[in-house]
Amino acid sequence: MSTNKELLSKSIKYLAWALPLLFIGPSLIYNAFINKQNVWHYLVLGIGITVCIGAVYLMFLGLKTMMRSLFND
Repeated sequence: MSTNKELLSKSIKYLAWALPLLFIGPSLIYNAFINKQNVWHYLVLGIGITVCIGAVYLMFLGLKTMMRSLFND
């Protein structure tokens, strides 16, 4: 039972893209709630929520791909 190195590298790339999004998303949401007097409040909030959802999706995809590479479906 060997590890599929191509799939493992692909999963690490997914997780590497998810890592900065995990920090950017909540900071955008926090910034949107702090600047409620600004007209761009809802746009920044929507972008922050979208970035957080993207981070969770990329983490799920990366872990799923990693499990597939380790345990060879």
